[in-house]
Amino acid sequence: QVQLVESGGGLVQAGGSLRLSCAASGRTLSSYGMGWFRQAPGKERDFVAAITWGGGSTFHADSVKGRFTISRDNAVNTVYLQMNSLKPEDTAVYYCAAARVSGLVTTKYRYDYWGQGTQVTVSS
Repeated sequence: QVQLVESGGGLVQAGGSLRLSCAASGRTLSSYGMGWFRQAPGKERDFVAAITWGGGSTFHADSVKGRFTISRDNAVNTVYLQMNSLKPEDTAVYYCAAARVSGLVTTKYRYDYWGQGTQVTVSS
C-alpha cells in the first residue's frame, strides 16, 4: 500500500510559478511509475505529466509542455511538478498518482494509488 500526499498548491497570478510536491509513505516510490493529473470543476480528470520509476524518461501533455516539468527524488520518496508561466486555464485540483509499472503511463485507469489533491488557482 502506498499513501500519497500532495502539497504546494495555492493562489497565484497569471505568469507566476508554483512547485507541487507529492510525498509517499508505505512503500518506496522507486518501484512505481508516477504521474500528475488535474481536474477542473465539472470536467474530467486529465493527464498532465508522467515519469518512469528511475526518472530517466518523462512525458508532458501538450497543454503544459514547455511550462511544467515533472521530476522525482527517490531518495526522499517525493515527486515534483514545477509549474511556470501559469495561466488561468491551469486552475484545477492537482493529483499525483502511482502505478505499479516501470514505464510512462498517461491514462488514469492504469494508476493504482492516488493522493487527495491540492488546489491550484491562477488569477488573471
